[in-house]
This record gives sequence, structure tokens and C-alpha cells, in this order.
Amino acid sequence: MTVPTPPQSVTVRVPAKVNVQLGVGGRRADGFHDLANVFFAVALGDEVTATPADTLRITVSGPDADQVPLDGSNLAARAARLLARRHGRRPDVHLHIAKEIPVAGGMAGGSADGAAALVACDALWGTATPFGTLLELAAELGSDVPFALLGGVALGRGRGEILEPLPAGGTFHWVFAVADGGLSTPAVFRECDRLRDEAGTGSDTAAVPDPQPDPALLDALAAGDPVALAAALGNDLQPAALSLRPALAGTLRAGADGGALGTLVSGSGPTCAFLTKDAESAAAVAAALTASGTCRSVRVTHGPVPGATVTGRR
Repeated sequence: MTVPTPPQSVTVRVPAKVNVQLGVGGRRADGFHDLANVFFAVALGDEVTATPADTLRITVSGPDADQVPLDGSNLAARAARLLARRHGRRPDVHLHIAKEIPVAGGMAGGSADGAAALVACDALWGTATPFGTLLELAAELGSDVPFALLGGVALGRGRGEILEPLPAGGTFHWVFAVADGGLSTPAVFRECDRLRDEAGTGSDTAAVPDPQPDPALLDALAAGDPVALAAALGNDLQPAALSLRPALAGTLRAGADGGALGTLVSGSGPTCAFLTKDAESAAAVAAALTASGTCRSVRVTHGPVPGATVTGRR
């Protein structure tokens, strides 16, 4: 029997996400918050290429590459070590990350790279890890990593790692406005708690009801109806992101004035997301945002798209 020759490199493409609904429950005793998190994968994505090496090494190219850590804290490096430990081998691999997803932009770029590294290393090493096991490993890495593996549209419960795939009835067109600098996700959650306490509503689980997915939003996704989806978009972290970065209000206003059907801060921000009627409308919104001077760059994309996928072997 012929033994297959192991690949010399494996490239995986992985999508960014936007949270079309991000319902945030009260602060739990462990400091986390229960979520009703409707993830939506978009075609804007990173590529991670794994090649054999004498030790674990990370390199990065693309926008904001200088902001990506190259040490053991990088989620792609952590993913390689975790998968190697599961299979009793050394994590000797060179992972090159070609960035398109904004860094610290609320679109889960680091989590996406962790998911891509799991898939790329598994293919490179021939470890044939079952998908369910990859999802378990992804959840160990972070709340958003499992969705980057799954892709499409899904409801995330718990911290966002317990996923239920959701139907989407068509293609939706998006524009993303990238801000200068990033926002720390833990800082945005802390600000969310602070604003709730300041308003007198309380911020712990006793004071904040468990978040639930919006039936109107789920219906709009299933029907492929961008107008209905735009009306149902929601992000409980948006007031906190705007509190920490007030200039984002101008970006959201510019996109709305430019013709977007719906606007919201993506996840914990500071990237802003704009849902449009079609590709032509997306181009018009992108032009308006660029002319407004309220953001550093603009990306036009669509979705939903699959999760981390092998796109090349050699």
C-alpha cells in the first residue's frame, strides 16, 4: 500500500465575524457574562499557512502586522501547542499569518487565527482530529474560536462557545469601517458593567435578565431579508464602546447618511459595521465613509461564508 506523502505546507482561510445580535447578561461570579450572541461569518478573512519547522515560529504580514504578537501569547501559537499536546508530539511548525481582519477591531481576528492554526496543523501533521474534538480545543482557546471553525451563522450561548447553527436565506452585503487603534474586549465589558451600575439597573446576574435571541432577527436571517435584519440589529456592548471611543458615533452617522440600512459597532469595537441592500449600495456606503474622514479604512464584503477551510496544499 502506498503511504501518502505528507504535505510540505497547508494554507487555511478563516473568516472574520460580525455579531448581528450581541445580548449581554449580567456579570457572573467568575467575571464572565452569559451571551445571546448571533455570529455571522463574512468573506473578509485571514490566511494561515503551516510549514514544517525545527521549532514553533510565528510570522505575520498585512495591515497592522506590527500589532500582532509573535510570542507564545499569539492564539495561533497557543492552538499549535494545544493540538500537539493532544497528540503527544512537539509543536514544531512555522505559522505565517496573512492579515486582512482588523487587529483588536471587534471582528475576532485573533480567534480566527487560532481556529485556522488548529485546522492547518491538523492537516500538516496528519493527525486527523475529529471536528468535535477541534471544537472542544477551540473552546479552550477562547469564546470566539469555535465559531471561526464553524462559520456560517450561529447562535452562541454561554460565553459564546456553545454554538447552534442557524439558517440564512441568502447573501447579505456589508461594509466595515476600521478605526484608528483598537479596543480591549475586557475593558469594554467592564465599561458595560459600569454604565449599568451608573444607570441604577445593576450589572450582576441577579439584576440583568438572561439574554435571548431576537425572534425577528432570526426570521430575517432565515428569509434573507436585509431590510428586516437591519431593523433587528443589536449590540448591548455598543453603549460601552461609544463611551470609551465617542468618535465612533460620527462613523455610525456617516454610514447611515451614506445609505446603510443598518449600523452597529461590531462586537466590542471599534470597527463599525454597516448592512446594505446589495453590492451596489455597499459600494456607495463605502465611498461615503471614505469621504467622511471618520475612519482609517473601509472594507466591503459579504456573507455568510464557511469557517476555517483548507485552500491550499503542496
